[in-house]
Amino acid sequence: MLSDAEIRGIRAKFRIFIKKVYLNSCSQGALSDSVEASFQEHLQSWHEGGSPWDLWVQKYEQMRAQFASFIGASPDEVAVVASASAGINAIASALDFGKRRKVVLGEFEFPTIGHIWLAQQPCGARPEFLTAQGDDLPVELYAKAVDEDTSIVPVTHVCFKNGFRSSVREICRIAHAKGALVLVDDYQDCGTRPVNVKELDVDFYVTGTLKYLLGPSGVAFLYVRKELIPLLEPKISGWFAQRNPFAFDVRHLDLAPSARRFESGTPPIPNIYAASAGIELLREVGLENIAVQIRKLAQLLIKGARDLGIRIKTPSDSMGPLVVLQSGNVEAIIRRLAAENVICSGRHDGLRISFHVHNTRNDVETVLELLKKNRKLMEPGTNAA
Repeated sequence: MLSDAEIRGIRAKFRIFIKKVYLNSCSQGALSDSVEASFQEHLQSWHEGGSPWDLWVQKYEQMRAQFASFIGASPDEVAVVASASAGINAIASALDFGKRRKVVLGEFEFPTIGHIWLAQQPCGARPEFLTAQGDDLPVELYAKAVDEDTSIVPVTHVCFKNGFRSSVREICRIAHAKGALVLVDDYQDCGTRPVNVKELDVDFYVTGTLKYLLGPSGVAFLYVRKELIPLLEPKISGWFAQRNPFAFDVRHLDLAPSARRFESGTPPIPNIYAASAGIELLREVGLENIAVQIRKLAQLLIKGARDLGIRIKTPSDSMGPLVVLQSGNVEAIIRRLAAENVICSGRHDGLRISFHVHNTRNDVETVLELLKKNRKLMEPGTNAA
């Protein structure tokens, strides 16, 4: 567990806290001094070397290994892609929907997940959406829907609009018993607590760096279980997906034997420098320490909101990082908070408050005091601005 002094030291690395209370890591992670410095490191290498691609490719491979260690995988099981969408599209393009057509997914997925699988319908895919029960998506719904015709089950680990956390291990057990694959989208959680893809027993795992990994956009990761890699040939490809990108062979498709076969074009080197710095900062702090701090703050906010009579869309036992409070006028309450230098976001009827290790008890108390002053805006049906 981190001491208050240690948390203040971490917080001091993020310049935004000089003037603002930042509670929007669910949209974009705050910028740390080490991530900012990493951009300068890349620019310096560019100034000095002009085109030091040997150095840059080395940095790219180092980050692959760094992230693989972060999730308990091997480097050969990790693809470095431009976005979660790019990684999932590569997987979707490699699946054969001739025998197994169903794609079972809940309505809590981020929209791009639905769009990707809907786009596979001309290839034979048949997406089936599970209807939530309010802000709950019981695992029993997966048990009823997944059958021998199911090809893949995409699962969000934490829902972007209400903070609901899926029972990934149980869903994997259900899907695997029927011979179906499981893809986990961990964008709203990766970086807030330890994760081990082997222990979760997932087949595919995607996340990106711009939220809780404290990096920029433009870098994401796709984990593919080692046994599946040689069985899947993506129809989306490019020169960095080849066994030897620098063979420059235009006439032959020679896919890499590793997860790199799910990549495509030239890596975004500046963003790779920054992404690596964000992951290293989290590793130095310790994911167990981060998880303890986030859970403490999430529970403090949930209790305070309950005491104010505010409806909480997130389960009451949530470990965070995303806590969502129902509001009758989300845009208005976000504006009120922003006017007091508190940065949050909203989706539908939910005010989203997200925590990371740099947040403190004082941040929670500040938000609760402002919610108390603007209690009317949290009531259903409120239109007052």
